[in-house]
Amino acid sequence: MPRPLDGPRLKPKSGTTRSLVVFLHGYGADGNDLIDLGQSWAELLPDTGFVAPHAPEPCGMAPTGRQWWPLTMRDPGERWRGCQQAGPDLAAFLDQELARTGLPPNRMALVGFSQGAMMALHVGLRRAAMPGAIIGYSGHLVGPEHLEAEAKGKPPVLLVHGDRDEIIPVDALFDALDHLGKAEIPCQWHLSVGTAHGIDAGGLHHGGLFLAEALR
Repeated sequence: MPRPLDGPRLKPKSGTTRSLVVFLHGYGADGNDLIDLGQSWAELLPDTGFVAPHAPEPCGMAPTGRQWWPLTMRDPGERWRGCQQAGPDLAAFLDQELARTGLPPNRMALVGFSQGAMMALHVGLRRAAMPGAIIGYSGHLVGPEHLEAEAKGKPPVLLVHGDRDEIIPVDALFDALDHLGKAEIPCQWHLSVGTAHGIDAGGLHHGGLFLAEALR
């Protein structure tokens, strides 16, 4: 049984919802960490609503934060098992949001940061109801060896990574590009020079332009 998710929301600037962006936060944060990014994109996406669900579990390493799954950084299989476990929770939430808004799947985009980027790629690429776009900031493509067999669609993907990221090294970007290419999934990428594990102004602007094109 999927665990229910919810979180903060922003209404479209125009007052009319013609598309929806779902933000997926990183380990130890919650939906409030990303929801304000929607205000940065309001001019480019005036008819887009934003929602940032809190991950389903309290975070063991950050008592006020949430996690999509526990991280020890010692178990090489924990990311795959974590995506598998939390995937149905996110999929059910996305179905709920499509039903709530009456939007078709291609009018919804997933935007994740770090652990949330892993979730966005894992779930978004496996949905029969393919999202209109996926953005992964400072993330990692989990279980790339499974992708060609399990991918159900080829939504446009944008990957953004800082070249000074010490949490998830920038090699993860190029590894993901390689495997997405093998699966013939279209992918753009942006390298944020001088940026550590975070989202800089250039990466944010690039993401907004990408979404405006994908959701127009």
